[in-house]
Amino acid sequence: MTVFWEPCAGGVRVLRLLGDTPCPAVPGVIGGLPVVEIGPYCFAEKPVRPGAQCTGTDTHEITGNFVEEVTLPDTVRVLHSAAFYNCRKLRRVTLGAGVESLGSDLFTNCRQLRVFTLRAAADAPTGLKKLLGAVSADITAELDGARLFYPEYSEFLDENTPAHIFNHSIEGEGYRMRQCFTPGGAVDYAAFDASFTQACVGESADTLCRLALGRLVQPFDLSDNARADYELYLTAHPADAFKLAIDTRDEAALRLLVGLGLPTADAAVYCSRAGWSAGAAILLGRPRRVKKTYDFEDL
Repeated sequence: MTVFWEPCAGGVRVLRLLGDTPCPAVPGVIGGLPVVEIGPYCFAEKPVRPGAQCTGTDTHEITGNFVEEVTLPDTVRVLHSAAFYNCRKLRRVTLGAGVESLGSDLFTNCRQLRVFTLRAAADAPTGLKKLLGAVSADITAELDGARLFYPEYSEFLDENTPAHIFNHSIEGEGYRMRQCFTPGGAVDYAAFDASFTQACVGESADTLCRLALGRLVQPFDLSDNARADYELYLTAHPADAFKLAIDTRDEAALRLLVGLGLPTADAAVYCSRAGWSAGAAILLGRPRRVKKTYDFEDL
């Protein structure tokens, strides 16, 4: 893989990657210096500014609709404006805990972005709050030991005529959930779980099942009361819960639902029609078939 880069305070700023993979991993060190910044329009279909240094000879740019997943090193501290602009097929960004500064329009038109994966303990301070603030659509955050779903929210400016005063309004519980962090930057799980009750008022069944399953499958710092609330919702909406687990091929979620004692007959039929044999085996209580292997001593 080829990297266009330039020196910056503390190390290296990456300006462009070239290669043949849609899932690049940005190197942590270039020229003996740590990679600390991802430059403006790094993965966008924009020309690289003149004067950049280059590490190789690849010619195919990893930009725009070619990009599907990006892995950043733990050394990265800054993501500059529009770094992922118009990466419409970008699904996942994996990075360390140390991101401190984000530019504007970072994920503009990244319509398939679904997951932030952070290489950090579930209770560690991270830059997750900043990342979530750059995405108003549905997004899942994965940490070591926790998986949190943040629903979409919308912001509106309504003009109050004839005074020409604009009223700012926000719709969706996803905004409130994005504020559930400690002053030090760690996830406040108690506050996150407390927002579920209000989410039940206006969010869809699919959204609420995602919230509940995410917390129950990886129940880091989950109180007994919050667990009961999530389990109660899933018990009251078994069809929606099973459909989500089957559609996403989530075996852990499926086993959890079976463990709650929810009726499985209809789910087994849906799973069979979806062509997921492993899921159907879980629902029917059958052990997974192990592929037999042979060695020369068997012959």
